[in-house]
Order: sequence, then C-alpha cells, then structure tokens
Amino acid sequence: MGFDQARVNRIFLPETYADGVPYELLRELRAEAAVCWVEEPAVGAWPAGPGYWAVLRHADVKHVLRTPELFSSHLGATQIRDPDTAADLDFARTMMLNQDPPDHSRPRRAVAAAFTPRALAELSAAIEQRAAELVAAVRPLGEADFVPLAADLPVRTLARILGVPDQDQQLLVDWSNRVIGYQDPDHARSSAADPSRLTALGRAALADRPEALTTPDGRPVNPRSRAALADMFGYAHGLAEQPPPGSIVARLRESGLSAAEFETMFFLFAVAGNETLRNGLPGGLYALLTHADQYRLLRRRPELIGSAVEELLRFWPPVVEFRRTATRDVVLGGQRIRGGDKVVVYHAAANRDPAVFRDPDRLDITRTPNDHVSFGFGPHFCVGARLARLQMSALLRRVVTELPELEPASDVPPARLVSNFQNGLKELRIRWRR
Repeated sequence: MGFDQARVNRIFLPETYADGVPYELLRELRAEAAVCWVEEPAVGAWPAGPGYWAVLRHADVKHVLRTPELFSSHLGATQIRDPDTAADLDFARTMMLNQDPPDHSRPRRAVAAAFTPRALAELSAAIEQRAAELVAAVRPLGEADFVPLAADLPVRTLARILGVPDQDQQLLVDWSNRVIGYQDPDHARSSAADPSRLTALGRAALADRPEALTTPDGRPVNPRSRAALADMFGYAHGLAEQPPPGSIVARLRESGLSAAEFETMFFLFAVAGNETLRNGLPGGLYALLTHADQYRLLRRRPELIGSAVEELLRFWPPVVEFRRTATRDVVLGGQRIRGGDKVVVYHAAANRDPAVFRDPDRLDITRTPNDHVSFGFGPHFCVGARLARLQMSALLRRVVTELPELEPASDVPPARLVSNFQNGLKELRIRWRR
C-alpha cells in the first residue's frame, strides 16, 4: 500500500475526530486497499495495542457483519481497545452486543418486546408530544444549543421504557457521557446530576460512583468495565427490586437472565440506546443546515422526512466503527488475516463507497435506495432502529417546519466530541427568526 503508516494510523487516533470524520483519508485508503493495517499507538494514559485490520468498502463491511462464524463479536468484544483483564472480557461477553449466534438470540428476544409495532405505536404519541413541547419551549427565544434539546428526547424515551423516574434522568446522560465520551476531557468525568433532585435510589447510586480508578500498574480502568460502572449497575438492581409494571426492567427480571446479563442489558438500553440519537440528531441537523438547498427542500416538502432521515444517517453515521475478531485465518479484501486478529469495520467509510452510492459525498434527502450501514447489518442489526427513526423524524420535522429561517450560529462553531467511536457534537448553536 502506498501510504505512510503514520498517516494511516490517523483513523485510529481520537484527536483526529476533533476536526470531524477524516472522510478524505478514508476515501483515499478505500480506493487504494479494501482492507488496511492500522497500528494502535499509545493515547495519553492508554497503552499501545496490537493493531487491527480496517475494513472500508461497503461489500466487505457487510460481509464481516453477516458472518459471525468468521468474524466474532464474542472473542474480543466489539471495541477496538482490548479489555484490561480476563475478568473484564468475561463480563463484556455477557452483553448481547458482544455475543454471537445462537447465544445472542436469547437476550435479544428478551428486549424485543420493547420494540414491537404495538409498543412503538404506544411510544409514538409520547414522542410526538415531547418533540412538540421541546420546540414550542425554545421557539420564542430565537436561539438555542440543539445538543441538549436533542438529548432530551431519547433520554426521556428510554427512561419511560426502563421505568426510570423523571428525577433520575440526568443519571442516564452522565452514564452515557462517561462511557461514550471517555476520550474527551469534557465528558470523561461527567457528573451533572443534582443530588437534591434525585430519588433516594438515585442518591444511593451517586454514593456508589467510583472515584478515579486505576489498574495496579497505574493505568486508568476501562470505562466500560464493571468496576467503573458500579453506580449504574447498583441503580439497575435497585430499580429491579420494585420494577415499574410494564417496564423493560420488569421484563428483564422475569426473563431468567443472570445478574451479569441483566446488568449489561440495562447498560445497552441506558447507554447505547441513548447515545445513537444524541449523536444522530445534532449531527443530522448540522448536515442539513450546512446544505441549504436540502434544508429548503425539506421545509417545502416535509413529507420527505422519511428519506431525509435515512440520508442524514448515511451522511452523518452516529457510530464510526465497530470491532470484530477473526475466528481463523481468512482472506478479506486481498489481505491474509490471521485468526485472533482484530477486524474493525468503518461504517463511515462504507456509507460513502462510490460502488454503492452515486455521488457519495453529496447530501441528497431524496436518495433511494439508501443501503447505509449506520444501524449495522446481519444478526446484530440494531434492535432499536425503528425507535431511533421515529424519534429522529419527530424532532427534525418539528424543528424544520416550526423554526423559520433556521441556520447554525456563525459566531459559535459546533464543538465536536473527541472520539474514534462515536460521531458526535457537544454543542450546536442554532438560530431562527422569532
């Protein structure tokens, strides 16, 4: 391959993403090689890793995601960074996200009830009502930061599904920030929940929150480890002692899951279900507003919201990449991959593959078909995809149609999340005519 290794390694370094997804570099790499080797240099206090194979073309990404017998979610879990200890890996493997068929089918069935057409229909009215309330509350102001506005909707929706009281919803935000934003100093120690407003269970969770944790050799503990999330899991078990009737927590406790499986399932709802929308909504709106012709088209034709949401998900994927581990020696994209090697699929690269998407760097809210992989593919296709689409559609439709002459604030540039995993914004100031 004709690229300097240090240049290739930029797609791993979190600091790269402080300026946005490096689409130009991904495009160059994808054109040169379907699969390329990336080193894992040390990042701050985090030690160097063994390196991985980056998968950049749409067809290869889908192949990896649909063949768990060759590319496992279970062997090394699904984050580029390896768990610190064997115990951490064992705990991660109890999570549905980090299991392979057929083992992952049982916990997946346990949560499927939250996303049936009937359940989604019941949630839809509440989502539409909350979206209307959020936009109505800010409309007289003429200006707002869209990031907390967008975060409110998925947090409130997930709290309703989990049975988390309104007073404790900020805990969901703090947990997500710590897990997803651990590479960003603004989020790594997130603690915005006001103890005076929390329930007794919420205050007990704050008391369980670990202080800065380090391994015996002085390295920080993985933020996705059980030790680092003792407060969240303590809260989950406390909630399960008297679960709200009909909540997913009640269903999970009745499903026969082990204690560890229950904890990691709560983790998925509280963090993964929250973070996708917290990234997708602000990023999608920013993409729309920086393509004025597409914004004006959607304002004129709000019936295009369905295809617009799909295109915004393609153009601004909430998740940059996901990891698998090769189960045996295999050839992919002309590269010989050894059993045990890390294999990382880049959704952001696959979503702009010119072999699949005509003029892939152009935002086109009428694009159809739109075979993006922002919700994954294969057995791990996002179980909450329909709910995410409902929420994106509800809030974006309201914002575009009810806030006239909407635009990003020119004097306050958006602040990006520093993360090689999540494609997010920490601040997005928007303005409109009152």
